[in-house]
Amino acid sequence: MLTRESFQEKIRQGLRLLDGATGSNLRAVGMPKGCCTEQWILENPEPLLTLQRGYAQAGSQIIYAPTFQAQPIALKAVGLDGQTEKVNARLVALSRSAAPDCLIAGDLTTLATFCDSWNPDSFDLLVDNYRRQIRGLMDGGCDLLVGETLLYPQEAEAILTAAELEGAGAAMYSFTMQSDGSLFSGAEVGPVLRELEHAGAAAVGFNCVAADMMTPYLVSKLRRFVTGPLICKPNAGMPVINSAGIAEYHQTPDEFRDIMAQCVENGATLLGGCCGTTPEFIAAVRALQE
Repeated sequence: MLTRESFQEKIRQGLRLLDGATGSNLRAVGMPKGCCTEQWILENPEPLLTLQRGYAQAGSQIIYAPTFQAQPIALKAVGLDGQTEKVNARLVALSRSAAPDCLIAGDLTTLATFCDSWNPDSFDLLVDNYRRQIRGLMDGGCDLLVGETLLYPQEAEAILTAAELEGAGAAMYSFTMQSDGSLFSGAEVGPVLRELEHAGAAAVGFNCVAADMMTPYLVSKLRRFVTGPLICKPNAGMPVINSAGIAEYHQTPDEFRDIMAQCVENGATLLGGCCGTTPEFIAAVRALQE
């Protein structure tokens, strides 16, 4: 794995583009709603490979492995908790085969669906789950870790602790949050990101918020607290729920690019997309660097 220092040196040399959405794109090509995404990908790898090849061709330099919910407490629902390390390693290897010239980030997320992750009494449970996942991600040869769509500061702290215990290297952290820059718990995110940066995070920021006119303001607000790389990975605007209960996103790649251009002006460093974005969105953002 890369160290924090070696990862940040790559950023200084121009490593700036993340990938876009995974789940919304896989659902568009047939992944059933509500299934275990990781299990479905292992059984149906080609859609994931096609998508990640598309991101690499569009300009993504960092690809997130599809390990979003590959913690043992989540995999238990489909009987794969005993294979946590193997599942994570196999999914990292899939992403590596799709994008051999990109950095592969092992992806971890909130566990709020499965436990009271805001509760200090759950901290050891969080650390244990993240440790097993990180072990598998490292076995698979990931280049760095990313904790994304986090809801509570305790989740980031647990990932940080688990990463240290497993001897992992560079790790990024991004939260989903409200447009005013507060977490859904009500805590202000700026001080949280600052503390993570001081604790050794390689990059911090946000994902899974709507790309709208508030997004550049949010970047500017967070930049007051963060001195290092700042992640900006928003959704393709606000979703509309269709009759089948599926979220649809109607923002165009050009509209997304124009908002991201303002985010860059306000201090965003690592750019990508979350729900509703596609390789076309990454290609549009890439044009900002040309």
